[in-house]
Amino acid sequence: MNPNADALAGRPAPSSMLVDVPKLLQAYAALRPDPSEPTQRVSFGTSGHRGSSFDSSFNEWHVLAITQAICDYRHQQHITGPLFIGIDTHALSQPAFESALEVLVANEVAVAISAGAEYTPTPAVSHAILTYNRNRLEGWADGIVVTPSHNPPADGGFKYNPPNGGPAETEVTSWIQQRANGLLESRLDGVKRMSYPQARRSSLVREYDFLGHYVDDLKNIIDFDVIRGSGVRMAVDPLGGAGVHYWQPIAQRYGIDLSIVSDSVDATFRFMSVDWDGKIRMDPSSPYAMQRLIGLKDRYDVAFACDTDHDRHGIVSRSAGLMPSNHYLSVMVDYLFRHRPQWTDQASVGKTVVSSSLIDRVARRLGRRLYEVPVGFKWFAEGLFKGVLGFGCEESAGASMLRHDGKVWTTDKDGIVPALLAAEMTASLGKDPGELYADLTSALGRPYSSRVDAAASAQQKARLAKLSPQQLQSKELAGEKIVEVLDRAPGNNAPIGGIKVVAENGWFAARPSGTEEIYKIYGESFRSEEHLQAILQEAQGIVDAALAS
Repeated sequence: MNPNADALAGRPAPSSMLVDVPKLLQAYAALRPDPSEPTQRVSFGTSGHRGSSFDSSFNEWHVLAITQAICDYRHQQHITGPLFIGIDTHALSQPAFESALEVLVANEVAVAISAGAEYTPTPAVSHAILTYNRNRLEGWADGIVVTPSHNPPADGGFKYNPPNGGPAETEVTSWIQQRANGLLESRLDGVKRMSYPQARRSSLVREYDFLGHYVDDLKNIIDFDVIRGSGVRMAVDPLGGAGVHYWQPIAQRYGIDLSIVSDSVDATFRFMSVDWDGKIRMDPSSPYAMQRLIGLKDRYDVAFACDTDHDRHGIVSRSAGLMPSNHYLSVMVDYLFRHRPQWTDQASVGKTVVSSSLIDRVARRLGRRLYEVPVGFKWFAEGLFKGVLGFGCEESAGASMLRHDGKVWTTDKDGIVPALLAAEMTASLGKDPGELYADLTSALGRPYSSRVDAAASAQQKARLAKLSPQQLQSKELAGEKIVEVLDRAPGNNAPIGGIKVVAENGWFAARPSGTEEIYKIYGESFRSEEHLQAILQEAQGIVDAALAS
């Protein structure tokens, strides 16, 4: 638990901190971003553009400009198939969807929207794109997901998925971002638009059963027979997110013992407990946000939750409570590559540079190649698409994997499948994920890990992003010889936007935040908690000295 946690952390959200939804929606329509102000420009981070209408960082003009830029990009790339669009349960998602549809139809784009106005998880959009594009040589589909992921209730988000179904690569988002900001600067001159009622009535708009297609296909990636036969008792808390209505059809379709803790949808997310920093945040990997489900752990064999767009997972085991994401990711790697016999021997293990090195040790024991990349799930999309990555994961509880037959499932993060996999492994092995993690660390060593944030100006953040190994003067880290200093990821040689320093029994990585005036230090030790704290303390000194030189 975080020693700097807010006094309200883990407690029910008081009414005084709930977002005023009518004012939020009014600000979305009324406020105009000033493109001369950096915080009000379109900015694609690791997963789309995010912001709040209150501070003019996510408003109607942003969505209109981004959508027109996507239409222009589609035209340039000859993408002529339908665009699949889904939304989550944040208050700003519905008006942003309406704004996007006005532009898409005006640009004569065929649009697939969710049947019955159902909310749509990110993985269901990726799944739909890939299903449509399978075996096609032209006329490919792409997609938009309207979501700020697990961000607070006042935030909105908008991300683009190209025909490979995954998060758009940097070259694509940079093009869209530049074009969208140009449209903002011209006060939307060049944006084609029609009224929402007119757009909604257009023959270009078709309903698509995201829920039905996704749920029906789950049998090709999860072994429901072993779950059903074992009688494993499960619980899920959708955290009021986009998959809220997916879990009951999953339970009914596959005959599994799955209790749904809550099916409430409320744009204020008043049912959440407060996260570590005093904000409401639907983060399934946070022990503060997950208090409701943690309190029920002894009533079920395994329980799980997903964030608002259901692309992240949180696993609560009877033996260990809420598992840190790196713990469960390591267990997933060990289980999957032992229980998916149809996967090719060449299928690799994908992880980001700040994910646990226990994954490295698991991959080595399995005899599998490790594919280590910078932060961002976009780096796994091509490998998952081609089937050369069996599994891809990032430290913030994001993962996806191949089908039983070794073919692509989704190329974006999927929170639903890892959640159900926790039940499969519990049923198959007779141990819950917490017990499996204990077995893993007994054999391969126990890691101690943490992350700290340090203040940094915009100039310091820019210098950190370009820091080279030659600028670091230190030869030791917490009493051990430094064996490697990285500014590029070993898997694909892409810049990591910071540095990673590796010693024999520990490492740290430092990278600037994309949204705040801070830099983040990730650290891990295979010796002790004290060794970890020494790593983190020395890491901050090493980075500060390098930034000052």
